[in-house]
Amino acid sequence: MKLVVDAALCQGYGLCHDEAPDLLELDEFGYAGTISEGIVVPERMSAAEAAVGICPARALRLVD
Repeated sequence: MKLVVDAALCQGYGLCHDEAPDLLELDEFGYAGTISEGIVVPERMSAAEAAVGICPARALRLVD
């Protein structure tokens, strides 16, 4: 699976980073970007799902 950030929707809340700091990084303004091209290993899937679920702007999604 791959974690994707829609930059147009991201509002810079940073809640996703709190859930998955090893999968997401924040720029100097708090906007999210993925680490390692967004690839999510099975062991980190629950953290990725939590990050997707907590985003108030719905800027994250998991894709095959």
